[in-house]
Amino acid sequence: MATPDFETYCQGLFDHKTASGKPEVLKGYRVLSCTQYILGPSCAAYLAELGAEVIKIETPRRGEPMRHTTPFNEPLLFPLSRWVPEAGTGLGFFGANTNEEFITLDFHRPEARQAMLELAAKTDVFVQNFRPGTFDRWGMGYQHLSKVNPRIIYQWLGGFGGWGPGRVRASYDILGQAMGGAFGITGEAADRGGTPSKHTIWLADYWGGMMAAVTVLAALYYRDTVSGKGTFIEYSQVHGVQRMLEYSLPLYGRYGVRRERWGNWDTELCPHGIIQCGKSSYPDSKNPQEAEVGYILITAHTDEDFKKLTDVIGRKDLATTYAKHDDRVKAENQGVLYEALEAWAKDKTKEDVATILDKAGLNNQPVWNAKEVAENPHWKMRGAVQWYDDPIYGDLHHQGPAFMMSDTPPRLKWALKPVGADNERVYGRLLGWSKAKLAKMEEAEVI
Repeated sequence: MATPDFETYCQGLFDHKTASGKPEVLKGYRVLSCTQYILGPSCAAYLAELGAEVIKIETPRRGEPMRHTTPFNEPLLFPLSRWVPEAGTGLGFFGANTNEEFITLDFHRPEARQAMLELAAKTDVFVQNFRPGTFDRWGMGYQHLSKVNPRIIYQWLGGFGGWGPGRVRASYDILGQAMGGAFGITGEAADRGGTPSKHTIWLADYWGGMMAAVTVLAALYYRDTVSGKGTFIEYSQVHGVQRMLEYSLPLYGRYGVRRERWGNWDTELCPHGIIQCGKSSYPDSKNPQEAEVGYILITAHTDEDFKKLTDVIGRKDLATTYAKHDDRVKAENQGVLYEALEAWAKDKTKEDVATILDKAGLNNQPVWNAKEVAENPHWKMRGAVQWYDDPIYGDLHHQGPAFMMSDTPPRLKWALKPVGADNERVYGRLLGWSKAKLAKMEEAEVI
């Protein structure tokens, strides 16, 4: 039989529609997730996508804050809990709590500490992202849990780490990006009237959750193949942001040069940036969001591609004046080149520009909005964006896992559940609680 070409081979091997029939790489591992907002929850969700049994523990009745801090709390679609039927769960809760079981426990109560110790005794991984030292004060830190389970991997995620001058501060994604240095190099250049700019998405949180998940996997490997013992892992959100600064810190260390913002252009390559087009892609739309003109990334930094680009835009003089990349990449010359590109694109949509550049063999990418990402056939075919029939909520538009594995693929099994949805099953199965005890603990709001 003939060997299939690479695309056909990969498409068959990684088809997301076949994932449910394959083994899960982390099946058999149990994770307790005492997390809130995005940083900690995303760590647990990544492990759940890989097949770990993840049990999320929230505050009784109302759950964790992230359920209430995002828009579109529609109780008829995503009810919060059976105790609070008039409230809903916001859409921001999606994406960082997939495939998890949901139970409740009031961490402040003495009964909760005992339940936590019993759960920890039957757990592989414990994840929490409360302020430093909080769980230790409650008697549920690594020092306490490791006594009942020496094999437990304890992952704590915090803003600034558990020690050092800044440790007592609370952190959010935007604060982490500010202190970590990301904002300092993000945004339009000062001489173009720009200011530092935040990332709209929770970049530091989702990135941090992935970094923490990687260290959990490393710790599990070491425990299961070398030591037989668990470990305590600390992840600092700010440290994680600083780790992404690439050459900024070496540049300062070597030359004392402070890297600055450079907007939608690139400091090392030119042209290699985003330009504004002159027309909207949706001229007949009544949606004001779609009235905005389009933007497109153009990359033609090699001498050969730059010459093609100048031919396309009818500015062959630029190919002569800026024949070498060392001339094109200079700050003062970039302004001239991008101004010429935008002048050429002022009577075009981003799709018009893309069509012309594609025909010339020049690399480009229109800047897509959420609608265009959701409707793109590439993402649909690969399962990166999919309509998913959730067991509780029915049809949901949801992101799929961001990576693929041929034999033990990650998968989406459910998006989320109401607060305390699995109390009876989890406490009954793991701790042997009777229905009478469950009812008593629920009435006292311990769970």
